[in-house]
Amino acid sequence: MDLSDPATFSRVYDEHVRGVYGAAYRILGNSAQAQDVVQDVFLKVWRRPGSFDSRRGELGSYLRLMARSRALDLWREAQASGRATDRLKVVVAGAQARVEDRPEAMAERAATGRTVRSALRELPENQREAVLLAYWGGLTADEIAKRSGVPLGTAKSRIRLGLTKLREEFGDRLGEPVPAAA
Repeated sequence: MDLSDPATFSRVYDEHVRGVYGAAYRILGNSAQAQDVVQDVFLKVWRRPGSFDSRRGELGSYLRLMARSRALDLWREAQASGRATDRLKVVVAGAQARVEDRPEAMAERAATGRTVRSALRELPENQREAVLLAYWGGLTADEIAKRSGVPLGTAKSRIRLGLTKLREEFGDRLGEPVPAAA
């Protein structure tokens, strides 16, 4: 059977369009989507007529199987889309007001900021510079060493010592015990 011949293709279409539509409709339950599947199936056959091998089975079964596979793909996409929409609804419904909109959070953030600035002022200059460049400047220890003109080990030590002192200072100011450094 030469499916590349327009007359043969037209005859095959007329013979099998209902079966292909039925296979798709049983899965999707939607007439418009089932018609889209029919179009997809016959378009694939038209574009690649050699993909059907009559030795492997009957043409009608081949077309219905293609329709079933495409319909299942569409159904799965719809299911995944529905789940994503449901998750988004849950997230939106459970979303809290932004931090900037809650006065207690703003006050807490401001107090923490004051504590951090105060603790940073108490660090020796070279440690303060290293910590600021690493954590607020986003520089690596190597970049800090080059910028400060010191060996890499010295830059790393300054960062570590500065953080240790900050950790101790925060523990004292917040009235919390400071865990021992590892």
